[in-house]
Amino acid sequence: MSHYKPHSKLSNNQVNWNDPHLESLLRKTDTWKLDNRGAHAPQEVHIHIGWGANAGRSAVLVWESDQVMVLETRFSIPQGEHVRVDRLYGDGVRTVWGVAAEGRAGFREEDRQNGVYVHWLHVR
Repeated sequence: MSHYKPHSKLSNNQVNWNDPHLESLLRKTDTWKLDNRGAHAPQEVHIHIGWGANAGRSAVLVWESDQVMVLETRFSIPQGEHVRVDRLYGDGVRTVWGVAAEGRAGFREEDRQNGVYVHWLHVR
């Protein structure tokens, strides 16, 4: 059964951000800690931190879009650091460069137990 109404019109109503009901609802979301994980299948990758880094380190790619990657690591990556991400594709390797835009220790219980850090890279 479809709820589509072909003759319905969009409302020009404005949101009253001072409405006590809306304020109460928004206060409940203040403690939410969203980090874009869980929407994509995790993929093991190797990252190289800095322009001249030779040794790769293991990380897990947990989310990506055209210009952003979210990585889990067991170490911190300084904000503003250049990061090369290498991932296997068939017989080859795909390399992407990014800059660490933000990073922090994971909020989830399993993150704290395993020393996981979550990093957002702006892809170039």
